[in-house]
Amino acid sequence: MITIQAEANVPTEHGTFRMIAFAENSNDWMPHMAIVAENTDFSSAVNVRFHSECITGEVFHSQKCECGQQLDAAMKYMHENGGMIIYLRQEGRNIGIINKLKAYSLQEKGLDTVQANLELGLPADDRNFGVAIDILNNLGVKKINLLTNNPEKVRFVQESNIELNSRIPLQIPANENSKGYLQVKKDFFGHLLDDNDK
Repeated sequence: MITIQAEANVPTEHGTFRMIAFAENSNDWMPHMAIVAENTDFSSAVNVRFHSECITGEVFHSQKCECGQQLDAAMKYMHENGGMIIYLRQEGRNIGIINKLKAYSLQEKGLDTVQANLELGLPADDRNFGVAIDILNNLGVKKINLLTNNPEKVRFVQESNIELNSRIPLQIPANENSKGYLQVKKDFFGHLLDDNDK
């Protein structure tokens, strides 16, 4: 059972957030995080994003995906409207950075993101959003507005004890490098995206 191991207020370029580390023990160097905006009202529907770690997109600003831009947009949204980001340590759809780079190498040879994972003997998407539900329960959140384009995240909430009040889209325009990636998200995973060229 994950519990709060540490928390502190952290000023960012998007505003000050309460950052709360969740893990089974205090020695975990890779805890999941709840990043809570200052003006969040827990007594009504809370704006929430489940966001999986992406070191390539968030730290190194890779253009192969929109993860870094989604995180920035979510932080800006939460600062302006209240809410939280649940930051899940599930790099590369939970295959890890080494396998992710191996998959990138296969993509350079013409495979798409799903084909590359399967070629490596890995699942197309191995993430589990149950831990996000555990964090919401730990924080006493009962009802949420979910910032997502991913129907799987919606399903996890609908099948939990958390009430889904609404879904808020969070779409980043495609660039030349991310267009194919986003198309696979739409075609294979059923993400609720407009056409990439819009």
